[in-house]
Amino acid sequence: MIGVQMIRVAEGEGEQRLDRWLKRRFAQLNQGTVEKLCRTGQIRVDGGRVKAATHVLPGQEVRVPPLPEAAPEAPAAPARNSRITEADERMIEAAVLWRDEHIIALNKPPGLPSQGGSGQGERHVDGLTEALKFGYKDRPKLVHRLDKDTSGVLLLARTDRVARALSEAFRERDTRKIYWAIVAGVPSPRKGTVRFGLVKAAGRGGEEKMLCIHPGKVAETEGAKRATTDFAVLEALGSRAAWVALVPVTGRTHQLRAHMAEIGHPIIGDGKYGGSGQENLGDGWGAQLGGDISRKLHLHARSISFTHPITKKVMTLVAPLPEHMARSWKTLGWSEGDVPADPFEDEA
Repeated sequence: MIGVQMIRVAEGEGEQRLDRWLKRRFAQLNQGTVEKLCRTGQIRVDGGRVKAATHVLPGQEVRVPPLPEAAPEAPAAPARNSRITEADERMIEAAVLWRDEHIIALNKPPGLPSQGGSGQGERHVDGLTEALKFGYKDRPKLVHRLDKDTSGVLLLARTDRVARALSEAFRERDTRKIYWAIVAGVPSPRKGTVRFGLVKAAGRGGEEKMLCIHPGKVAETEGAKRATTDFAVLEALGSRAAWVALVPVTGRTHQLRAHMAEIGHPIIGDGKYGGSGQENLGDGWGAQLGGDISRKLHLHARSISFTHPITKKVMTLVAPLPEHMARSWKTLGWSEGDVPADPFEDEA
């Protein structure tokens, strides 16, 4: 234990709170100890009693009473975050679609939540970002989300500045996202817009589910928000199913899934909105096609276009289909290269 010390605040330390100044110099001090030492008059500034929140200035003299020695440093932690398994580290690194010193784009696998939350557990993209530092000091930050079972392009920002810029672009609708899906039946007309509002309702087991509200009743429905989705049919399997492109003009929870189910064409594999037990018998309803078609959700964030907040270049990032959807495309004889990248380009 060292005796009483009289320490002068250096010029380079500027004006700052006393508790922060002390904790930078004495790592063994915690907030409670600093406040107690101030309250009992053992810590003083220029001879006067002070509070932990008092600001100290360069040139002032701080009396520090005898303090216990700092505990020996713990052994350095291994370079890899021990909470992330090697398998998950390899998985999330393999999901990187594109990166530079400002932004990372992932092709998020289906089944992996974007963030933790009710019923999501601890394994999610946000919890795996330690493995995406790639030599940088800070973990990248999510700037938007995808549903757990939706795959595709997901952006992360390396800095707060870039995160704010991208978040603003999403709020102002300066980004363009195109999703691919297989839906039951074939929408008619083959290109159109869904404008049903959405309001949260209780689903099975208390799960979150969105209820569609007629556009004319949104204003009078408590909690309802306006929502708009553009859709276009790219290919069709007779009258039984269609490959559609979807653009969420607004960004509401479960918007694409709820909207397609509301117009009678639920997304294949969507048990929450399409009814997992309903087989599609060719009448344009039912969330399962059967046969070799996977029962997983067939919804994929295919591409995103945005202006890079630093370079100001217009970026368009495209994510390959996940394995279960690629198998469905092969089974149905559809090819990714046979359709326009943006079927709404004339209207955009």
